[in-house]
Amino acid sequence: MTGFRLTSSPLDALRPAAFGADPSGERMARIRRSPHFADGVFTNPAGTERTPSRAMLKFLPTYFRAEERARRAPAGSVPVHPTTVADLAVPAASGLRLTWMGHSSVLAEIDGARVLFDPVWSERCSPFAFAGPKRLHPVPVPLRETGPLDAVVISHDHYDHLDMPTVRALARNTGAHFVVPLGVGAHLEHWGVPEDRITELDWHEQARVAGLTFTATPARHFCGRALRNTQHTLWSSWVVAGPAHRVFHSGDTGYFPGFKDIGAQYGPFDATMVQIGAYSEFWPDIHMTPEEGMQAHADLQGDAAHGVMLPIHWGTFNLAPHPWEEPAEGSVAAARSHGARVATPRPGQPFEPADGDGLPVDPWWRAVAARPATDAAERPAEPEARPKVSLRA
Repeated sequence: MTGFRLTSSPLDALRPAAFGADPSGERMARIRRSPHFADGVFTNPAGTERTPSRAMLKFLPTYFRAEERARRAPAGSVPVHPTTVADLAVPAASGLRLTWMGHSSVLAEIDGARVLFDPVWSERCSPFAFAGPKRLHPVPVPLRETGPLDAVVISHDHYDHLDMPTVRALARNTGAHFVVPLGVGAHLEHWGVPEDRITELDWHEQARVAGLTFTATPARHFCGRALRNTQHTLWSSWVVAGPAHRVFHSGDTGYFPGFKDIGAQYGPFDATMVQIGAYSEFWPDIHMTPEEGMQAHADLQGDAAHGVMLPIHWGTFNLAPHPWEEPAEGSVAAARSHGARVATPRPGQPFEPADGDGLPVDPWWRAVAARPATDAAERPAEPEARPKVSLRA
């Protein structure tokens, strides 16, 4: 992985606010002290060979091929859960409830506290309101109606995980504390989040908020929001533990052996929220296929049958060349082969992982896929397992 040295330029004053801000001062000094920062950049727990920027010239012809573009979006309206607000008004009976809002945005109610992961409520995941990947379904519930929030957790600073208008609204209308990886606080302060409402963590550092313990854990990815991707902000997965329940959110990551270490140190988990979409042979190191995501769940749990896996990072934005429904189909197939429990809620459909007979498992996506499956023989096969790339230290 390569990075760029910070340099000042008159053009910096003209860049969009959504680009955020580069870390500086004591924040940058803390970054330089991180054991995961070397040669001027943050580094991965296992070397990353290929990222989207390096493969873009090869990827673009595939992206614009008409017949494949049609498969990358639903043919009909995605069925958003209709009673999310009313459902969330009733306390979780078990003490743990998850509501997938689409893509990687999840509201987690954990032992009386409420945590919102990677909230993106904008119409596009982009620095511009007029261009960039557009939503394939509406947000299940207005941001102001999600109820009181104790914490907002950000996995990294890419636009489909860190959304400036959403952050500004949360800072203005809630008292939520923001828990983020090292360096990401510079973006938040640039957008008006008070410094005393931001906690930045390096991998394996912890913070206590609203009776919960938040731990930043490793991930295999990269960062960047502007033309100069300095690699000066960290990317993380997250462990959140309460008195009775604990969950894992993967953020964006390629598969790597460290999932077993995370599980051994912080698991097992009542639920894992694992990225299984926007994968491609053009960037195999930084996003997982459904089979890899299920293997990560098994590694985290020690036993794939423990807890529930919620597939995330699919269904909401068109970010990769695979068919729209393929991540869901692949996750169901992988769960079957691993003997795991997987939840497949509609966007906005709350569920409690402890409710064994009440987990949402209806394959709702088949009714709106561009090429709907009518029987088992016609259902899309799960993505072919990729050979593991070389994991350089």
